[in-house]
Amino acid sequence: MGDHAMMPEWPRYDDEEAKALLEVLNSGKWGSTSGDTVATFEREFAAYQQAGHAICLANGTLAIAVALRAAGVGIGDEVIVPPYTFIATASAALFVGAVPVFADVDPDTHLLDPAAAEAAITERTKAIVVVHLAGRPADLDAFTALGERHGLTIVEDAAQAHGAAYKGRPVGAIGDLGTFSFQSSKNITAGEGGVVLTDSAELAGAVYSLVNVGRVPGGGWYQHESVGYNLRLTEFQAAVLRVQLRRHPELQALRERNARHLTDALSTVEGVHLAPEDPAITAHGRHLFMLRIPNHRDAVLKSLTASGFDKASPGYVPLHRNTAVLQEATAITNRLGQPYPHPPCPNADTLSQETLWLPQPYLLATPTQTQSLATAITNALPR
Repeated sequence: MGDHAMMPEWPRYDDEEAKALLEVLNSGKWGSTSGDTVATFEREFAAYQQAGHAICLANGTLAIAVALRAAGVGIGDEVIVPPYTFIATASAALFVGAVPVFADVDPDTHLLDPAAAEAAITERTKAIVVVHLAGRPADLDAFTALGERHGLTIVEDAAQAHGAAYKGRPVGAIGDLGTFSFQSSKNITAGEGGVVLTDSAELAGAVYSLVNVGRVPGGGWYQHESVGYNLRLTEFQAAVLRVQLRRHPELQALRERNARHLTDALSTVEGVHLAPEDPAITAHGRHLFMLRIPNHRDAVLKSLTASGFDKASPGYVPLHRNTAVLQEATAITNRLGQPYPHPPCPNADTLSQETLWLPQPYLLATPTQTQSLATAITNALPR
């Protein structure tokens, strides 16, 4: 088993998080309606991602639902989403009564293909959710242009893309709205939590109300101007997130170094396909290191697990094959008497059979461990 048996654990924390939690505990202000820790973190995270506004909430799943709702997406509206993503990207549309419509992904990058997205637009389309999968920014120039051309809201699902940047600008507020997750596996975590970013004061106000039972900023306690959920983050979570945010740049630099090491080691290995370099991606979120291994993915996965690299994963089952999502979507369209579009997504089908994920804690390893990992992948391939 050797050195690589002790791959890094996640989360990373120390006395700083403990101190921050105790400060909130001893303040007696545990909720964001009485404390200012959530508000402070919102300002810090907005600055980190260069966004005008940040509104924290319970998780990244509901962040997408709230972003769609704030943009006026509702019953029967169509929302274009990629099939190769976490189920929340599609289920968020269902939560607001909208219909997720799948458009295929680019086989080289695993990201939503702008041309496929455009082909899926109908007169009922209101929004496109663009996922920065694994932390790799999608083609935001193409998607913002698409949004302008067709009058659609562009939501960036940046759940895995903390710190990622496109053409020098951090992701999250390049589209109309952006959403992040702070769930346990994420590169900044409080166990659970999420945030919505936007540069629009109007959209930020709508998100705030949806998170805060329809209240308006600065309004009265029982002044409910709209119908909103209660999705508030606690001060305890924000206390941990503030420390995690300070920790992020140093850990991110380490992930980047190890990702480069793996890329250099694997880019010449026959049978391994890595996503191509893209000069528009000026910072990668490095939540996952993804590789395609046509024909031999499962054998490599089995070999890695046997070698002690047991956190390697085969990744997503594509959502356009998910019975629960399709049943919910067709229940809405049937009730409204509208068709449910079934665009073919052959690339997503292929990728689900060929892709191997290495999770972000593996990118926090020592150089020796990282080389062991690259060697284990290489040795697992048939010669």
